[in-house]
Order: sequence, then structure tokens, then C-alpha cells
Amino acid sequence: MPSNDTLEEPIKGLHATPPAQLPFLAHVQVRAFLLEREHGNAIVYNAPGITSAAEGVRALGGATRLLVNHGHEEMYGRPDLDVPVYVHERDRGQVAGTLPVAGTFTGRHMIDDDLEVIPTPGHTPGSTAFLWDNGAHRFLFTGDSVWVDRGEWSAVVLDPGQRARYVESLALMRDLDFDVLVPWGATKGEPYVEEVTRAQARERIGAIISRLEAGGTR
Repeated sequence: MPSNDTLEEPIKGLHATPPAQLPFLAHVQVRAFLLEREHGNAIVYNAPGITSAAEGVRALGGATRLLVNHGHEEMYGRPDLDVPVYVHERDRGQVAGTLPVAGTFTGRHMIDDDLEVIPTPGHTPGSTAFLWDNGAHRFLFTGDSVWVDRGEWSAVVLDPGQRARYVESLALMRDLDFDVLVPWGATKGEPYVEEVTRAQARERIGAIISRLEAGGTR
């Protein structure tokens, strides 16, 4: 049966799907986001909300691509929406088992003149951030590389051997010019996008770097 779940628009042009609980963290919810773009809408992240809000996505013109941040997004399977899936080459093997991968990328590059693909390995080998400039805001989609846990910006180090690479990626993100953080997951009942000044973003990502350099995993 068609779903009546609708998209939210926390910031003009950015549409969020209904949340879904992360299976192994009961207090965390994940969302996908539709970017309303002149060159064709894009969806960032795979999440169950794409299926439940599919009618809303189609009403906005559908989407030309689904950009996967990292391989763990495959856990939710293929959404009920006709949209080609793109992922970093190093996470393709994990994603391709459940999602039909239309294409991969390896390096930093632009999609048209408003959406930048920025590899940020560390959480997974193919973790990739996306920086979208819609003219009013610069949105940074960080997936699980930087997410919001009870109001605190946090990391998720899964492989201690990737700590140095993770720190390098965080340093890269710290120096990007953005004013809205859009992670994949956030604490249930709390804001899932966060507007910040550049100084605030640098400070919060810098704090994560300090924790990781001291041996922490978050």
C-alpha cells in the first residue's frame, strides 16, 4: 500500500525522510535527505524513510542519484524508488550485495557546480562526505564520520588501525567552509541538522580530533 509518510523541510531546499531506529543503538535515528537542485534532485544516505516517503520524493520531481556515505547503509536494503546508487569504490563490495550500484567514485570532485564529493576514509575505507551549496547555505553531509550524540559531535572509530586516516579526514572536514552539519544519525527527539558558524564547526571537529589523538574512539 502507498505510504502517507511525508518529508520534512528543516531548512529550505533540504528535505528529510521520516526517521528509522538504528538497530544496534536504540537512542539513535537515521534519515535520508533529498536535496532540491536545479540540476536534478539528489538523495544523500540510504535509509528506510526513502521508501516510506517515496510519494513525497516523486512529488518533488524524484531524484537523479542516491549518494551513499559509507557501506553500513546497505543494512536497510534497496529503497522502493527508482534512483541510481553511487558509492566510493572502496565500499562498493559491501554495498553491492543489497543495493544496485550504478557507479562509483574514488577522488574529490564536483557534481555540477553545487555538490562536491569529498572522500573521508576512517570510519570505513570508503566513507565520503558531500558538500552542497544551495546559494543560501553550505550543507556538509558527514554520515557516521561526524554525527550528533546527545548534542555532542562525535566520531565512530571501528578499526584502531585507521585512526590516523580518520584524524586526517576530520582535519580536512574541519577546514571546509560549511554552516549546516547534516549527519546520517542523531539522537532521537533532538535536532538532526545543526546550523553553526565556521568557528563553532572548527572547534567541535577539533575536539573530536583531540579525543582521537588521545586514544579515544568517539
